[in-house]
Amino acid sequence: MNRVELTSSDLARIQAHGLDVAEVEKQVGIFEKGAPYVNLDRPCTVGDGIKRLSDPDLAEYIRMYEHAAGRREVTKFVPASGAATRMFRALLKIANDHEKIEYDAIAALAGKKDGDYAEVRTFMDNIERFAFYESLRSRMKYDGYNLEELRRKGDFTQIIDYVLTDKGLGYASKPKGLIQFHKDKSGARTAFEEHLVEAAAYVKDRKGICRLHFTVSPEHRAGFEGLLRRVEGDYESANGIKYDVDFSEQSMSTDTIAVDMENRPFRDPEGNLVFRPGGHGALIGNLNRLAGDVIFIKNVDNVVPDRLKDETHRWKKVLGGYLVMIEEKIREMLDRIAGEDAGQSDIEAAAAFVKNELCIGMPEHLENAPPEEQRPFLKERLQRPLRVCGMVPSTGEPGGGPFWVKDREGGTSIQIVENAQIDPGDPDQQAILKRLTHFNPVDIVASVRERSGNPYDLHQYVDHEAVFISVKSRDGRDLKALEHPGLWNGGMAKWNTIFVEVPLITFNPVKTVNDLLRDEHQG
Repeated sequence: MNRVELTSSDLARIQAHGLDVAEVEKQVGIFEKGAPYVNLDRPCTVGDGIKRLSDPDLAEYIRMYEHAAGRREVTKFVPASGAATRMFRALLKIANDHEKIEYDAIAALAGKKDGDYAEVRTFMDNIERFAFYESLRSRMKYDGYNLEELRRKGDFTQIIDYVLTDKGLGYASKPKGLIQFHKDKSGARTAFEEHLVEAAAYVKDRKGICRLHFTVSPEHRAGFEGLLRRVEGDYESANGIKYDVDFSEQSMSTDTIAVDMENRPFRDPEGNLVFRPGGHGALIGNLNRLAGDVIFIKNVDNVVPDRLKDETHRWKKVLGGYLVMIEEKIREMLDRIAGEDAGQSDIEAAAAFVKNELCIGMPEHLENAPPEEQRPFLKERLQRPLRVCGMVPSTGEPGGGPFWVKDREGGTSIQIVENAQIDPGDPDQQAILKRLTHFNPVDIVASVRERSGNPYDLHQYVDHEAVFISVKSRDGRDLKALEHPGLWNGGMAKWNTIFVEVPLITFNPVKTVNDLLRDEHQG
């Protein structure tokens, strides 16, 4: 790697981000070398990496979870720092391309141009069905605009401006958590509020304490905290609980340096080094700092109105109960092989458990080794953080999925793998990708403490090579951006992992604003 040429100003900027020169040079080296691809063995399917639970067992798992929740410290962890820009991408594009936005003109172009015009026409046709409609109407009325009259005239210029900009709702720059997703007779709820309501059903302990943790961006933290102050009393009274909600921000020290297309540090027009947020994989530090024992992890946009919550609550408890059951079995196996006098049958039982329950293949050099040589490997593999991940049948959503992956030691394990981690130029790997049957909805429950009660250091269980490199642009120039190993793929690559099939109804993401028009998001 060529040594990075740095000025005194560069050094000060690096220090301000909580980084050092060695880390910056390491990151530039990753750009030069390129991000490594995973080595897929096969997709996980039901019966081969994905467990399908039988109906008679579900009630028992729910019972086990409810018993455990009363004596454990359960927390819900929600990454909520991302802006909603992508949700409103089509509206932003049309607003930037057209000085006036008139219904007839957009509708005429919808059949001739790309999908953005059709998406905006759908938005205009159904605007009264969005939960934020009343807030929009009131804000426009305050400034002297009659929303209904503008709609009748087909003039959407001000309407869309008030949706997107700080003149009105400012949704183009707000995080998804602060956008009103759903409405019912009592009014509209943001995604943040839906997480509060949902958590009350399965996160509370025997004292009625309901713990949630949201990762937020610094500029929006006050908005989340203000909303919490306004609504928490009402939701506490309605659900008979007491919230314990806290927030954290992604540390600047997890930012990564950007480089140009020749892998030289990218500089802005003033000549300053450019750093970018290190992706959601940087949140492993936030998760590591939680005091929780059992942690539910869920994306901020995967929420539903009250009429559909029961099935979500049910499966959250099922996954939690399955986690508790596996925890107990892991501790039993560790007890059996802990002592020097552990017998062959004990080690064989632990090996069978690791293979059949945790889906971890024995490394090639140990496959035929005597049991006493296998024991250190088994002990080390059993003593790791544990996660149970819900997997839904694939519907073509872009994103990660469950695979069997070969590791560098010759063993195999089940992993969540993002498409960007799979070599696009390898036909065999792409053929495996095409056989994928399930999708990762980020529906995870995790156990993050050792049997002694001490927390695991989650940084020790990251595959640090599982980084992402993507091409972005700034100031009209292309740049390369580096993301840390993703929170639920490379960031948890060395955890013990179990995949459980869950119903598709539990997965209702909102990627574009028009997703809120789906029946699952209507009150």
